This record gives sequence, C-alpha cells and structure tokens, in this order.
Amino acid sequence: MDSIFLEQVKLKVKLGVPAWERVLPQTIVLDISMDYDLAAAGKSDAIADTIDYGAVIGRLNDSLQTSQFQLVEALAEHVCQLILKEFGAKRVKVKVAKPGILPGVKALGVVIERS
Repeated sequence: MDSIFLEQVKLKVKLGVPAWERVLPQTIVLDISMDYDLAAAGKSDAIADTIDYGAVIGRLNDSLQTSQFQLVEALAEHVCQLILKEFGAKRVKVKVAKPGILPGVKALGVVIERS
C-alpha cells in the first residue's frame, strides 16, 4: 500500500483537561500518514485519483475550529475518523503533539493508527 504524509502540520484547537485551557485555541502539531492506492494517480497525474492533501488540511482546520477536546487521544481519534470517512484513506496514522505545555517537556502527545 502507498502512503501520503503530512508532517509538522500546525493547527489551532481548544484542547485541555482544565476548562481554562480550552478558553483560547492553542497550537498543536500533527504528523499524518494516509494509506491509499496511488497507482492510478501516478498514471493519470490527476488530483481526482488521489487524496487532495490541501483539502485534508482545510477540512481539518475547519473541523478543529468548531471543536474542543479534553484529551489529545480524543483529538487524534477525531482526525483519524475524519480522514477515513471523508477522504477514503485505507489506514491513517496520526501523531498529535501539544508543544510546550509542561515545564521541561518539549511536547506531549499520542500516536494512533486506524483503518
């Protein structure tokens, strides 16, 4: 299976367990890998034969602007399900990083994979 990847995607989302942390959007960083058969796109050179990664970013941005999450786990699940259902990926692997939230920790987060 072929993969399309998006690295270091920075988006704003309301995320955190304490309510005060969800008052203002904060930056998260996503690494996304989407499995998809890219043979047709390689032959046709047509966007219709692949996953439009610009559309993925736009859709995630729209969705996250109107959502809020307590846990990075729930956010990661939301991202995976959105890509699977709306873009037809066969498998999605998402790393969600919440940078600089704890003293002395560069980032915290999760990696999940769904198909």
